[in-house]
Amino acid sequence: MLLSMTDGPALPKTSSGSVRALARGLAVLRHVNEVGEARPGEIARALGLPRPTVYRLLETLEELGYVAFSATSQYVRVTRFAAALGDGHALTAEIAQAAGPIFGEYAGQVVWPLDLTVYHNAAMVIQETTHGRSPLSIDRGMTGYRLPMLRTSAGRAYLAFCPDEERALILDHLRRLGDPADLPFLEERWLLRMISETRARGLAIRDSGEFRAETASIAAPIRAGTGLLGCISLIWIRSAMGTGKALSEYGAPLAEIAGRIAAALPD
Repeated sequence: MLLSMTDGPALPKTSSGSVRALARGLAVLRHVNEVGEARPGEIARALGLPRPTVYRLLETLEELGYVAFSATSQYVRVTRFAAALGDGHALTAEIAQAAGPIFGEYAGQVVWPLDLTVYHNAAMVIQETTHGRSPLSIDRGMTGYRLPMLRTSAGRAYLAFCPDEERALILDHLRRLGDPADLPFLEERWLLRMISETRARGLAIRDSGEFRAETASIAAPIRAGTGLLGCISLIWIRSAMGTGKALSEYGAPLAEIAGRIAAALPD
């Protein structure tokens, strides 16, 4: 390992301007690696640095390939190139980095907002989204938002396509958390039907007002080999479109987007 991402002070005192800049750059890289993703302003506040300085350091780190800015938000994440510096969130960063341009390519075909989510601690966390630029979105600032596993299409897609052992662990965790809203969806009969139907369809559905009453969604898994990397969801206003129309018009493009994101990742 070239550098511990947790040891040592964030900003050591130095006598040379170039060494001071290097120390600041490493502190920024260490902070982003530890938190997974952050906005420049958040980094500046956490490290006590001027915001213009943080922007310059991030631009340099991006040029060198250590960090990448989100294509759809102000978040910055470490890349796999920086993984040798410590245990970070490189794979999630690469998935998000791959998704942004692909989302843009489908903007004319898929006008409803899209979310890229990955699993983390009993929830699906939004890493990239087009909510901010979709004219049909009723939500903004969704990056980093945690979605429930059992009451969203992203969570259902993940549960349906993840390995059996992982699914059992997730469901046990959800039972321990004991959210009353989850209880109807933890019944064995409902789970078996949801998993079976989702696998047969290739897409998960949320269309009964179980999470947000005004919207519905479908989700496709992002799979690489035998692994499951995350999910892509399409969200629409329930009063504007039925589930059947959503599946017929957007099911194939959604699955195509998921496949292209998986194919864009390095081996």
